[in-house]
Amino acid sequence: MIASIAPDGVATRSAPFGHALARLARHRSGIVGLTADLAKYTDLHVFAQEHPDRFYQMGMAEQVLMSAAAGLAREGFTPFATTYAVFASRRAYDFISMAIAEERLDVKIVCALPGLTTGYGPSHQATEDIAIFRGMPNLTIIDPCDAIDIEQATEAIAGHRGPVYMRLLRGKVPAVLDQYDYRFEIGKARLLREGTDVLFISSGLMTMRVLEAATALEADRISSAVLHVPTIKPLDNERILAAARQAGRLVVVAENHTVLGGLGESVAALLMREGVTPAFRQIALPDEFLDAGALPTLHDRYGISTTEVVRRIREWTGK
Repeated sequence: MIASIAPDGVATRSAPFGHALARLARHRSGIVGLTADLAKYTDLHVFAQEHPDRFYQMGMAEQVLMSAAAGLAREGFTPFATTYAVFASRRAYDFISMAIAEERLDVKIVCALPGLTTGYGPSHQATEDIAIFRGMPNLTIIDPCDAIDIEQATEAIAGHRGPVYMRLLRGKVPAVLDQYDYRFEIGKARLLREGTDVLFISSGLMTMRVLEAATALEADRISSAVLHVPTIKPLDNERILAAARQAGRLVVVAENHTVLGGLGESVAALLMREGVTPAFRQIALPDEFLDAGALPTLHDRYGISTTEVVRRIREWTGK
C-alpha cells in the first residue's frame, strides 16, 4: 500500500534514481547495480534494462547483498545496492558496519520506503533508520526532498569516495526544487526561503511539506524561512548555526523519521553545544510502531501532513 506523496498539481518525474544511475553508467564503466529482489520497487529496474550485464539480483538476502557489494567495491567497482530501508537498517546493519563502513568501501546503499512512506505497517516503515545509521563511523547519510534532489544526489554520491546511505522516494516523485535554483552538494544545507517568524529546518519529503505550510501561513501573517538539510551526516553546522542565531525566530525541525535520533536531535545537540538557544520544536514521527492504513490518514494522525504542520505552527506562535 503505497500512495503518492506529491502535492496536488505538482509535476512529477518517474523513477528519477533509476534514470540518473543509468545515465551515469553510460560514462562510468565501474558502476554496478545490486538488489535484494526489489529492483522494480527501488527503480533499479531502469538501470537493469539499460545495463543488464552490470546488474546483480541477489534474492531476498540483504546480508548477502551487502557482502557482495563490499566485494565488488574491493575490486574497484562502484556498487549501488538497493532494498527497502527497513531491511538495510535492521537486517544488514552488522554487514554494513564491518564489511563496508569500517573499510571505507565505495558502496552506495540506496533504500526505498523511508519513514512513513508506506501504509504497510511496521514491517516496512523505516521510521528509525537514520537513528540506526547515525552512529556508524565513516557513513554519509542523505535524505533527498524530491526528484531533482534525488537525481543530483545520485550523481554526487557516485563521485564521492566512501560509503553512503541514501533514502529514496521512488516511482512518480514530485519535482518542487526547480523553482529555487537548487543544487545538491554533499554536506551542504540550502536556504530555500527567507522568513522572520519561523525557521523550518527540514529534510526529505518534509521539505515539500514545510514549503507548502510556509505559503499557507502567510494568510496568518506568519513569515517562515525554510532551510533544507539533505545531508544528515555530516551536518552543515555552519549554515544551521547561522540561521538559528537570527534572533526572534521559532526554530522547528521537521523530518519524516522518529523524534528520536534523527535530524531533530542532531540539530538540538549542535545548538546546545554552541550555546545557541532559540525557542525550539520538533515535527517528527512518534517513538512507537505506527499503524497500517492509507498514507494521507496516517500523515494526519502522526503529524507530518501539511495541514498538521500549519496547525502546530499556529498553536506554537499563538496566531
